Amino acid sequence: MPESGQKTTREHITGTPVAVPAARRASLLVTLVLGGLTALPPLSMDMYLPALPEVTRSLTAPAATVQLTLTACLAGMALGQLVVGPMSDKWGRRRPLLAGMVVYVLATAVCAFVPGAELLIAFRLLQGLAGAAGIVIARAVVRDLYDGVEMARFFSTLMLISGVAPVIAPLIGGQILRVTDWRGVFHVLAVIGVLLTVVVWRFLHETLPPERRQEGGVGQALRTMRGLLADRVFTGYMLAGGLAFAALFAYISASPFVVQEIYGASPQTFSLLFGLNSIGLVAVGQINGKLLVGRVSLDKALGFGLSVILLAATALLLMTSGVFGDVGLVPVAAGLFVLMSAMGLAMPNTNAQALMRTPHAAGSASALLGTSSFLIGAIASPLVGIAGERTAVPMAVVQLACAAASLTCFLLLCRPWRPTP
Repeated sequence: MPESGQKTTREHITGTPVAVPAARRASLLVTLVLGGLTALPPLSMDMYLPALPEVTRSLTAPAATVQLTLTACLAGMALGQLVVGPMSDKWGRRRPLLAGMVVYVLATAVCAFVPGAELLIAFRLLQGLAGAAGIVIARAVVRDLYDGVEMARFFSTLMLISGVAPVIAPLIGGQILRVTDWRGVFHVLAVIGVLLTVVVWRFLHETLPPERRQEGGVGQALRTMRGLLADRVFTGYMLAGGLAFAALFAYISASPFVVQEIYGASPQTFSLLFGLNSIGLVAVGQINGKLLVGRVSLDKALGFGLSVILLAATALLLMTSGVFGDVGLVPVAAGLFVLMSAMGLAMPNTNAQALMRTPHAAGSASALLGTSSFLIGAIASPLVGIAGERTAVPMAVVQLACAAASLTCFLLLCRPWRPTP
């Protein structure tokens, strides 16, 4: 972006004019705030995962219905980004973010008291709609401040920060279930939401100055998004990232039942395995940001990551379908670890490559990236339980189909062997 725009942005971060390098050093707190915002979705999802079997029993609802509480939250996060992203391009990042956080806290608090699965699904949808503000605006703020390789590195840094959430969230959820029931998970999430809202209000200043904001209403926002979707390469990265995310979410949705119901592990063991997989994702993300970015092209790193995801999903299908006999939990957990770890190459690089093409509409581009990921994930979620709770084959089939489609979109639409237009 132009240097004058960079200076204006840095002034909005700290409130006073500063040199660009000094501003970036001074923005460590802003980095932590953005990490907290990107950590909110895995907190909302993963802290609740160990409680899914208990929710099924408590609300006397079938597993497929309870899994819809995950789908509803995910769909809400997808649709909410379509609204909040363009809003942040027009009105700035700060006001839409604070409004979304307040609604998120209220919806989360209500989830702790609902009497039935239907109301839980409804308020999880509202929770997702409001929580979308943190996801989409965090990415847009990164685009406001960074470009090129530096942006890819920053996304990897955010992955380190936000990656702590899926590591500790199931562990926290498992420990909460030792002292209370599943409703206590939502009490804790509401408190976290309140604390994060206060931190955002106090420390995250505006990063989109008035002269860079877009005019116009809904029609202009739709035209902007249509123009982005007409960009073949942007759409390729968007679909590749969304389908890879769907493979990850198939694991998130199915793993509580696969690990606990099929293989007989305790909620605490499930939480430890989930945390280990998240550590693998964070570690590979840091290898991407610290070692690969700047030395290896982002497309090469992305292609390798998508290929590993495809191979891991193939191995999981062979193991869960009985080709190798009764393999037990350890080999299946190893396959899931490899699949999750490879996401550390896929997720930051698809975001960086797509957003590098959209400096003029970072909020709308971020909304499309997030919406596609969450919508495709929401579709994949109920499919993993289609054959019941006693088989992991549907999970592996969904992961393999999504991984193959992701790599295909990357190769056919992004065409990484050609110069980027």
